[in-house]
Amino acid sequence: MNTRPAKAPPIPAHPKIQVLEDQVVWDGRFPLQRVKFRFTRFDGAASGVLTWELWRRGSGVAVLPYDPAQDAVALIEQFRLPALAAGLDPIMTECAAGLLEIGEDPLEAAKRECEEETGLQPDRFEKIGRFMLMQGGCDEVLHMYGARVALPPPGAAGTHGLQSEHEDIKVTVLPTAEAFALLDANRVENASAAICLYWLRTHRDRLLREWR
Repeated sequence: MNTRPAKAPPIPAHPKIQVLEDQVVWDGRFPLQRVKFRFTRFDGAASGVLTWELWRRGSGVAVLPYDPAQDAVALIEQFRLPALAAGLDPIMTECAAGLLEIGEDPLEAAKRECEEETGLQPDRFEKIGRFMLMQGGCDEVLHMYGARVALPPPGAAGTHGLQSEHEDIKVTVLPTAEAFALLDANRVENASAAICLYWLRTHRDRLLREWR
């Protein structure tokens, strides 16, 4: 029987789009759809026919652990094949992050990913926002959170990750000033970690008052 992958549902109906063809061309872990469609232009006319490939990754979370007592954050480093393919250093400085299971609450996923990837157990969260990362070709929506934690001393965080997924994740504890310096030097080369650090820089003084 020809069934559609759960992570590749049909394009939702919308008055601004006429879907002419919607086909799953790859049904692996992250399905790929080929969609032929017209959309309504700003002047009210119908567009020409477009054919787009749509990568279906679903929703995810990113978490920035922050310790207001030390005024420090926990960032992670891990090997990323797409970074290497893009000509960047494959060891990326990131925030703890992961994908939601189908139907999973984003906050519960944030707690799980933070513990799995950093070994930390936050006792308070604040929503940073909800963002698309690749709106030109992927449906992934990332829910970002700041999390209050008690960090270990620098150098004592160790490595984490799920052995079943062959993860090798190094945790680095940095004073906020050092983390912001990395950000300003463009040494944080992924959007999710950069957004989280910019958020912290904007809200740091308030968090130092409210989270201590």
